Amino acid sequence: MKTVAMVLFPDFLLLDMAGPMEVFSIANRYLEPKDHYQLSTIGTEHGALRASNGVSVQADVHIDQARDRYDLLLVPGGPGAYNEKHPPLLDWLAGAVRRSAVYGSICTGAFILGHAGLLDGYRVTTHWHYTERLIRAFPEARVETDRIFVEDRNLITSGGVTAGIDLALAVVARDHGKKVAQDVAKVLLVVMKRQGGQAQFSPLTAAVAPQETPVTRVQNHVLEHLDEAFSIERMASLANMSTRHFARVFAREVNMTPMEFLQSARIDRARNLLESSDLPLKTVAYKSGFGSVRHMRFLFSEKLGLTPTQYREQFS
Repeated sequence: MKTVAMVLFPDFLLLDMAGPMEVFSIANRYLEPKDHYQLSTIGTEHGALRASNGVSVQADVHIDQARDRYDLLLVPGGPGAYNEKHPPLLDWLAGAVRRSAVYGSICTGAFILGHAGLLDGYRVTTHWHYTERLIRAFPEARVETDRIFVEDRNLITSGGVTAGIDLALAVVARDHGKKVAQDVAKVLLVVMKRQGGQAQFSPLTAAVAPQETPVTRVQNHVLEHLDEAFSIERMASLANMSTRHFARVFAREVNMTPMEFLQSARIDRARNLLESSDLPLKTVAYKSGFGSVRHMRFLFSEKLGLTPTQYREQFS
């Protein structure tokens, strides 16, 4: 019997806890009693803990009474994970993970692991909206921005919210085989393996900075004229800079090259049109500046892991 524990703290995200725990609970229906997962919750405070949606949950034990070892120890995300540090929890985690076979996080729970010094040197992921923040906060971690979940040695981390279900299904498949995990996925009406990664949910280009600079003027011009042809030389001329100087300044301010920005902006425009209209793919490609459906399809598959048609079916 394997033990799975989830650590709870004020303002945690309820679905981060409930989704994975439900996977393990349903798996028990298909397993012999000796192979069942033994589930428990560990609270940082005595009494009920309020989740970010207002629901209160009573943990099974306080961290002071938690057992010495778990087969899998997980930390959920939520505002309480990325806005607070919870010193008693960090102290407890540092010792608990050394005694656990595998530890990990759901969504932004990675921030708590990071503050406990448990991400350094590992490949990890988190919710797409917080990957840049995680990179800045923990530069010694190797953050993978487009993964649904990442396993690196004895650490397993997931992307945003429902990705915790994907993580738990992967654990079940590893422990008891793909058939059991598939049966659980069918009960939950989810797929065993998603097409693409988190990039299909997140914008590829960040919002243009509000202050006006030569670079932001170029960005706004590009966004307003995406159906036109652009080269780095044309963009540099719009900024009244040499091509080489413009490329350096742009990369420093935007964290991507000018052509990467152009490509990402075109994908985002196409995604918006696919989500909000029934325009033919040829028209979507033209309005987004791709020139052809073939080129748009190639870049969608490369960046999002989906074709434009698959994207429209999934998100429109």
